[in-house]
Amino acid sequence: MSISVSPSHVATRSPRLSRTVLGLALSAALAGLSLAPSVSQAADAPKCELDRTVRFGGMNWESNLVLVEVERFIAQHGYGCESEVLPTETLPALAALERGDLDVNSEIWLNSTLEPWTKAEATGKVKRIGDIYMGGEAWFIPKYTAERLPELKKAADLPKFKDDFKDPEEPSKGRFYGCPAGWGCEVVSTNLFKALGLGDTFTLFSPGTGATQKAALTAAYQRKENVVFYYWYPTPLVGSMDLVKLELPPYDAAKQKCLTDPNCDNPQASDYPENPVFTAVATKFTQDAPKLTEFLSKVKVPLEVMNQTMAYMEKNEAEPQPTAMWFLKNQEAIWSGWLPADVTERVKAAL
Repeated sequence: MSISVSPSHVATRSPRLSRTVLGLALSAALAGLSLAPSVSQAADAPKCELDRTVRFGGMNWESNLVLVEVERFIAQHGYGCESEVLPTETLPALAALERGDLDVNSEIWLNSTLEPWTKAEATGKVKRIGDIYMGGEAWFIPKYTAERLPELKKAADLPKFKDDFKDPEEPSKGRFYGCPAGWGCEVVSTNLFKALGLGDTFTLFSPGTGATQKAALTAAYQRKENVVFYYWYPTPLVGSMDLVKLELPPYDAAKQKCLTDPNCDNPQASDYPENPVFTAVATKFTQDAPKLTEFLSKVKVPLEVMNQTMAYMEKNEAEPQPTAMWFLKNQEAIWSGWLPADVTERVKAAL
């Protein structure tokens, strides 16, 4: 298996998500024990369409990790399929899906991957099978910063306020927290940063991991420090902070397409569009596992329910697997709509 994972990605995670990523391989190995049906259920257990484990991509953000655990539980108890989670990042995961090293990428954010996704889809080796929810992205400042700096309304105004966001490593400039290194949104953040001409007055800081980014922003917010940053939602962080979006130029599809291209020659600023978050699978997987494909194509979660799930995770400092169990036990009306009646009954019995 050749799926790239940045060493720094693992080394710098927060304790909760660090344990998650470092433990994914162990979790996969133990899945047969922790998720195994009882002896009484075994006789009625269905036979999986595949004679191997289903390979899910494990991205390093909370909503994806939780959704993957929900899907794995259903795949095992509803369809009799063992699975494993392969830790990876956005662009390496897309390449792995195209090669067939991954079967399922549960969350692809179209806005952040438009150019590479379009190219991958054109090969016929990957398929978009279902939309999960409509996510969003923005450049934010805390509300207390907006009150201190009432003239700061637009991202293009940032150069005038560089001294209010001093970079501790380069005090002559401000610091803008972009997207974590290696994620698809890093390409957009970098191109947008260039398009707005911020390089002379700000440094673009790309944290090594999502956990590093979250920890830095949370610490700054708790200290009431001025901070300007990119973030996406639904996420526990955006839900827990009082934030204000900085205005960007109106959305333009052609400009946005170039912003998602790592080789964009002349990036021009454009607001983020609404961001469809969808499930993608390897085309061969759809041929080998049509029932699993049908299930995954129906996975859809209302945004407010995903926000509730993220809030539960944050409040309880819960790992993805117990958060997934909370979702399954409390949102039956949602997930039962993804499944045939007999599969629903097997999953309910396993809970």
